[in-house]
Amino acid sequence: MVALKKIRLENENEGVPCTAIREIALLKELHHPNIVQLLDVIHSERSLTLVFEYLDQGDLHSYMNMNGKLSYRTIVSFMHQLLKGLVYCHAKSILHRDLKPHNLLINRYGELKLADFGLARAFAIPVKKLTHEVVTLWYRAPDVLLGNQQYGSAVDMWSVGCIFVEMMTGSPPFAETSELMQLKRIFSVMGTPSVQSWPSIVDLHAYEAMLRSSELMSTHYNAVPLQVAFKRFANHPEALDLVQRMLRYDPASRISANDALGHPFFASLH
Repeated sequence: MVALKKIRLENENEGVPCTAIREIALLKELHHPNIVQLLDVIHSERSLTLVFEYLDQGDLHSYMNMNGKLSYRTIVSFMHQLLKGLVYCHAKSILHRDLKPHNLLINRYGELKLADFGLARAFAIPVKKLTHEVVTLWYRAPDVLLGNQQYGSAVDMWSVGCIFVEMMTGSPPFAETSELMQLKRIFSVMGTPSVQSWPSIVDLHAYEAMLRSSELMSTHYNAVPLQVAFKRFANHPEALDLVQRMLRYDPASRISANDALGHPFFASLH
């Protein structure tokens, strides 16, 4: 049993889409138990078919809808596997750039694997300019929403923090329909950012526009403790500490995937 991802080549003059080429090239380099395995690529005149291993429980979004509230033990396991796959990617200088429950696949044995590397990119030090139009809106880091084009692995860690909250509470923490409203929703929980709380914000492309925005700056928000905003964390201090380290405005202060794996949150894992 395999899973097929079929890409129609409607316009032969344009050839194979660059996202498909990028996904194939990266997946051929990635071999890890927590990354979906690309088994084959079939190229015909009208389509390109990617053959993947089949994970019978679907994606994490469907899994949560089907199973209801996840047990704390399951969340610990899924977070551990997500971070292990991400540590492997980041060690190979690859950003996923579109982490969300729809792109995390699960099988009947409780194995979780990163999938859909269509927006993934290799990155280098020093970081080159990359597009800020990445990551599904709900899971997009605030620095990227404000036009940051020189981002690194921290962009994935904000997404992991959002997924963590969604697994704990059953709903995404910041869900809006536009970039402006997305920022406003984040501000309403995390507090309105300032140069004092986020020094590098002044270097962001849209910082001046943010200051001029009556929609964003008409109300000054104070930070809401995450255990108040997302109540399930109140009973789990280790989980609270970890999510606080992931959901930080300044990307330089966000915890890395490797450091997150060593967090006490995973102490109970067998």
